[in-house]
Amino acid sequence: MDETQFKNLAQDAPFELSPVMPNMLDGDKIIQFRCHKDVGCWNACCANIDITLTPYDILRLKNHLELSSGDFLKQYTVPYEMDQDGMPGVKLRPVEGGTACQFMKPEGCGVYANRPTACRYYPIALLSMRNQEEFTDRAVYAMVEEKHCLGHQEPRSLSIDDYRKEQGVDEYDVKGRGWRQLVLKRKSAGPGIGKPPAVSNQLFFMASYDIDRFRAFVSSDSFNRTYEIPLDVMATLLADDEALLEFGYNFLKHALFGEKFLAEQPGAYEARMERLKSKAEKLREEYLVNREQLEEDKYGEPGRPGDLSCGTKDCG
Repeated sequence: MDETQFKNLAQDAPFELSPVMPNMLDGDKIIQFRCHKDVGCWNACCANIDITLTPYDILRLKNHLELSSGDFLKQYTVPYEMDQDGMPGVKLRPVEGGTACQFMKPEGCGVYANRPTACRYYPIALLSMRNQEEFTDRAVYAMVEEKHCLGHQEPRSLSIDDYRKEQGVDEYDVKGRGWRQLVLKRKSAGPGIGKPPAVSNQLFFMASYDIDRFRAFVSSDSFNRTYEIPLDVMATLLADDEALLEFGYNFLKHALFGEKFLAEQPGAYEARMERLKSKAEKLREEYLVNREQLEEDKYGEPGRPGDLSCGTKDCG
């Protein structure tokens, strides 16, 4: 592998970085690692968490806990910004007043069958990248070696690919790929003039993480007056969380990057332009009224003692 082409890969990854710059590894790389209840550091990694969640992680966890996406986000996550433009990210919230995962139990993970992507991969880090001349992203890996982890001393060797299969990350990678591509696209777009409008980050958050609120948005009258959604497609989106998640990734590309995904209803563009025109006219009217008021305030009354800040009646 030519590592020079990956020199900026860690900075472009969707997740926060380790202080140590990772070495890039292929899937056939042999690693030595095993985690089990009898290892001396059992639960140590779960006692001090910093775990970024993908949209699919949230979907699996909120369904496992039988919560709405909104309730899950409030109880189990904290928001953060993934870049200088405020791209929204979500992390697991630790226990109140501590650093441990809320799902940690003495016997291990309380949501093991639905544990997040980062937990499944540990001690491997997944890094996605895409060169400017490429149309799809590529996955490479890095080894995370923390001093407390004794799993690296266990006498078992296997390839990264085999470890991924053992931990069941294939499904998570497939379901999360659209989001990783979206994050890479936003990061590779380069600096803009000022920060993106707040509404774009709000839309990104809703479609990525708050899937139940996004479903209400997609089924709303205003959305359907704007976009043509076949009835069978809408029925699937209302019933299938995973289909809605994939729809959300494509809708964000449509809304944020102008990649054509949805056909608009006849007259929707004209109606939108009319709304914008009406809003502009209202703002212009407010400006003229305010300007007239400022002129009246400026010239409407004679000067009074102290207007020139001399503090006396003899201002000269």
